[in-house]
Amino acid sequence: MNERLVLLSGATGYIGGRLLKALEAQGRRVRCLARHPEFLCRRVAAGTEVVAGDVTDAASLAPAFRGVDTAVYLVHSMQHGSAFAGRDREAARCFSAAARAAGVRRLLYLGGLGDDRQVLSDHLRSRHEVGEVLRAAGVPVLEFRASIILGSGSLSFELIRALVERLPAMITPRWVEVIAQPIAIEDVLAYLLAGLDLPLPEHRLFEIGGADRVSYGDIMREYARQRGLKRLMLPVPVLTPKLSSLWLGLVTPVYAPVGRILVDSLRHETVVRDPAALDVFPVRPRGIREAIAAALRNEDHEFAQTRWSDALSAVRPRRDWGERALATAWWTRELCR
Repeated sequence: MNERLVLLSGATGYIGGRLLKALEAQGRRVRCLARHPEFLCRRVAAGTEVVAGDVTDAASLAPAFRGVDTAVYLVHSMQHGSAFAGRDREAARCFSAAARAAGVRRLLYLGGLGDDRQVLSDHLRSRHEVGEVLRAAGVPVLEFRASIILGSGSLSFELIRALVERLPAMITPRWVEVIAQPIAIEDVLAYLLAGLDLPLPEHRLFEIGGADRVSYGDIMREYARQRGLKRLMLPVPVLTPKLSSLWLGLVTPVYAPVGRILVDSLRHETVVRDPAALDVFPVRPRGIREAIAAALRNEDHEFAQTRWSDALSAVRPRRDWGERALATAWWTRELCR
């Protein structure tokens, strides 16, 4: 058993929930930080600790960091709508300050790919800013930046699945042809696990992606191929982010605030420009065909192991059919103007 204690934040989320199981399978000592420990306690192994704490409340963090070697930061506030960036900034500041005060040896953070030379969306800019705030505290930070993550229960996969399964013909905005480098959840976890043991005397940043560079349309077409579905995509030159996010909200499980933030980021290419991760880590990421096949195998079970909406379910209730009908009428009116 590895005796070094790992503090995991975001264990109720999609990535954090998967990483928790992987850490436990490796016999790591794990302590989970949770605002509502009662929700998480029944989902952890017998030897895993669960402690109460809020990343935006500095006073609550000191007990959680006691004796910690490595802290993993997997917190995101997209469910708070337009206020998410400020909340994420403050959370990262509190978390990294507590880590420094406790003498933590390293921080591990998963952010998002995006070219800093461009004017990035609020979402991607915030993801990069969180990494900067974590580094500012002085504790060595190992940051991974990933493109969209494909796995059963992930936001990206569920969005693609819902669109392709529900719409035989799609009117697609321009972002459907933007290039990404999707990575399988299994490969993301492999990078995170390997990062726990990487010698880290100073900050390091690695871009990670799958073996293929493809458009979002290519991903949907590959999903359709594997499901034996024939789908028609009809591109349109203009579909505003507001309309596009509402379109996603009508036909996918994406909550409206999350959808609007997500769509604004889809206009950016998210590809690996620095392949250093392939030299430093033993991970050899799979391509899109293998990633989707693995996701489908797990999605065919009654429930995925964890889902992106686990951390949101208590924040925003499901819309009723009356609200959905009103939203549909509004969207149709705006599109036809």
